[in-house]
Amino acid sequence: MNVNGKELAVETDGEGPAVLMIHGLGGTSNVYQVQADALAARFQVIRVDSAGAGRSPLADDISIDGHAEDLAATLDTLGVTSAAVVAHSMGTLVARALAARHPDRVSSLALLGAVAVPTEAVRQAQRDRATVLRTHGTAAVAPGVVANALSATTRQGKPEVAAFVRELVMRQNPEGYARNCEALAGATDPGPIDPALPLLLITGEDDKVGPPQVSRSLADAHGSATVAILPGVGHWTALEAAADVTAHLLKFL
Repeated sequence: MNVNGKELAVETDGEGPAVLMIHGLGGTSNVYQVQADALAARFQVIRVDSAGAGRSPLADDISIDGHAEDLAATLDTLGVTSAAVVAHSMGTLVARALAARHPDRVSSLALLGAVAVPTEAVRQAQRDRATVLRTHGTAAVAPGVVANALSATTRQGKPEVAAFVRELVMRQNPEGYARNCEALAGATDPGPIDPALPLLLITGEDDKVGPPQVSRSLADAHGSATVAILPGVGHWTALEAAADVTAHLLKFL
């Protein structure tokens, strides 16, 4: 689909109220396959591979705000007035930016493995990762993603999830992945989440990237959010705890 002058891979399934699903850094829309299959029985599920990620080709000026504007334009192209938004990892910053910039387009927010605005140390780590990707390719970063972003419980008990995450990372365009790392490095605070916006926060107890305290802080600032902390789960929430995440989303939506 041509959106904002970019070619983006967009999938739609089902009929009903719209649900927009946003993947995180190193991911694609396929991280939500289990949830999308379940939701499509009652909702119009919209999944987008962000510019430079997955099946969407490279684009100039990749940024958090740019991704948010691409998603607003995707909704326009599909004729969708507003959508419930489900987002993971870096995608939670994109979702918050979308809600801040286009509040009338977002009817509720479900944030999985929500991440904070990066500290300077995290910004530098992402810039360093971009350099590694450009120099050595995705094979140089995939083992670290598997080791650091999945819980030990998942790596030991669900090796197929570890294999899938490795494949997700390995199949990324190295330059696209690098530019998205730089987008995260340049992320700014999207501002508070509107207290009137229904908010669900799901994260893993063993999430090192989006630790539970980030979700708890967002919930405290919001005032009436629902928070679920999943034991034995790391950062790839929708994959590591597919059934639990699906159940929480169905109840919330």
